[in-house]
Amino acid sequence: MLTKKQKNLLLFINKKLRSSGVSPSYEEMKQSLNLKSKSGIHRLISALEERGFIKRLAHKARALEVIKLPETASANDIYNNFSPSVIKGGLDEEQVDSDEVEVPVLGKIAAGTPVEAIQNEVARIPLPNNLEKNGDYFGLKVQGDSMIEAGIHEGDTVIIRRTDTADNGKIVVALIDEHEAMLKRIRKKGKVVALESANRNYETKIFGPDRVKVQGVLVSLYRNF
Repeated sequence: MLTKKQKNLLLFINKKLRSSGVSPSYEEMKQSLNLKSKSGIHRLISALEERGFIKRLAHKARALEVIKLPETASANDIYNNFSPSVIKGGLDEEQVDSDEVEVPVLGKIAAGTPVEAIQNEVARIPLPNNLEKNGDYFGLKVQGDSMIEAGIHEGDTVIIRRTDTADNGKIVVALIDEHEAMLKRIRKKGKVVALESANRNYETKIFGPDRVKVQGVLVSLYRNF
């Protein structure tokens, strides 16, 4: 069982690693917990290491690795860089208002194992009202459960803003080797591109920079009930 400060520090370290790929400094950790000195951070780090939650990497300054997270940590604690805007109530493509801006649905996207690259238009759906009408968007039907802890379920229709760039931590449609498309959270560090699942049962996939092309960024989704 972790104390509240130990848990908060562990989640802060995990968030920093996921967003930037670099461990937070002791000063950043001190400020995140509102502590007056860094000595308290040293004690918390040692306690987390003794309990097997983190590991200090040898020969690297500020280098920490999160080994596991507390079982009481919620999905929002772990994957809080993005919370999809869910349009509840489902879709009925035959009843789209003629005044609404429509988004083409281009087939299915894997949130698990890769599928074939984005296909041709198979349907059209209304653009959610909270999105700018002058953007370039497309929809995809989600297959698989690898993004479930980010609030993305199998059967959802994700709305993607078309772009070829994305900040670290964004959920993107990534095209691999020009023929496989997948929905993943992207991390870039040096010449390495990592595509992360939001499901602890799936491993992070690592690629060279020339193998991955961003096709768009997730901005919203529809869910049928």
